[in-house]
Amino acid sequence: MSDKVHQIITDVEALSVLELADLVKALEDKFGVSAAAPVAAAAASAAPAAASGEGPEGQTSFDVILANAGANKIAVIKALREINPNLGLKDAKDLSEKPNAEILTGANKAAAEEAKAKLTAAGATVTLK
Repeated sequence: MSDKVHQIITDVEALSVLELADLVKALEDKFGVSAAAPVAAAAASAAPAAASGEGPEGQTSFDVILANAGANKIAVIKALREINPNLGLKDAKDLSEKPNAEILTGANKAAAEEAKAKLTAAGATVTLK
């Protein structure tokens, strides 16, 4: 690995989560790309669920429900704060401990799938309604 690439990696490691989110957004805007590969994977895994009749055909708004935070609650709390930056640490913690907590209400399919992907990657059990 070149010194230049190594320096970039070192700089990225030092960024906060909010700074990383800003960096991703800036790179997406600059190069006209999307960092939505996990969303595509989540959509592919959700397709069989939709085919089995779990969701109505043509549904345009979704509620993201956190069924269970799982064992890695810290990662789930971070994901909750990433999904909703207005949540404080205590609010996100309380939400992660609440059974069947509504994370998003009336979200479009892309936003709901993205939230589900983030929470599932953090180890939570999530349902879309």
